[in-house]
Amino acid sequence: MTTTASTLQPLGTSGAAHGAGVGPPPVAQARVFLALLRRDVHVARRELPMFLLRTIMQPLLFVIVFGYLMPRMGLMRMGYQAALLPGILAISLTLSAVQAVSLPMVMEFGWTREIEDRLLAPISTTLVAAEKIVAGVIQGIIAAGVVLPISRLIMGPIAGLTLSHAGALLLVTLIGAAAFSAMGMWLGTAVSAQHVGLLFSAIIAPMIFFGCAYYPWRGLDAVPAMKYGVLVNPLVYVSEGMRAALTPTIPHMSLPVVLIALLAISVAFWTLGLRSFYKRAIG
Repeated sequence: MTTTASTLQPLGTSGAAHGAGVGPPPVAQARVFLALLRRDVHVARRELPMFLLRTIMQPLLFVIVFGYLMPRMGLMRMGYQAALLPGILAISLTLSAVQAVSLPMVMEFGWTREIEDRLLAPISTTLVAAEKIVAGVIQGIIAAGVVLPISRLIMGPIAGLTLSHAGALLLVTLIGAAAFSAMGMWLGTAVSAQHVGLLFSAIIAPMIFFGCAYYPWRGLDAVPAMKYGVLVNPLVYVSEGMRAALTPTIPHMSLPVVLIALLAISVAFWTLGLRSFYKRAIG
């Protein structure tokens, strides 16, 4: 099957409507959207062990070394756990959401060509991309939800940890997952299959180490240039939002600032991701 420019319509139209002048009714498109989402959820559930291994292994290793072993060896203060746990959740969410979208996009536009079947479905191109992002959001939320209790169990009692701000925690998790799923859409459609390794070594790894996951943003007061330089990193806002919700006694960035920044990042990556997706689709 070969996808051509004549098969694909401008954003907001569908392949099924080509020649008819009108697209499928919204209810029909919603059914197709949910069918695609159910399929992706079914695939993710079937591959759940690999999904968990891929997304939580690295964060849990950091929890074991820096949150359990080193504090008990006296090499780190016990209070460091309160600053570390929110950052570990942010990393889990980030890795899961980005990989859940970017890796399938690389494969489907690369060698499997599965994306062609989705583009021929009676649904707008915009909704095809949106479904992938929603699937990534779901996986990001699941990853964070799995890592939180496991990390708490490994670390033991954590001073200042509270779930009294559960609403703020859910909001940060949801918007953060949306931002990084949209980022995954952009990266997955902008990077070719042969350069996928570069995606993680040159982009994801620096983002994690300079994303204030292992240290609070306010701790960078000692290095002002770094403190303001890392603000271009979207992971900073998820890490700080998690701290504001889970360990509010740790100095952190203002929660309204975090939410506004994450919303702006989500919109920016959605725009870039949709533009890149459409460019690859008609190409």
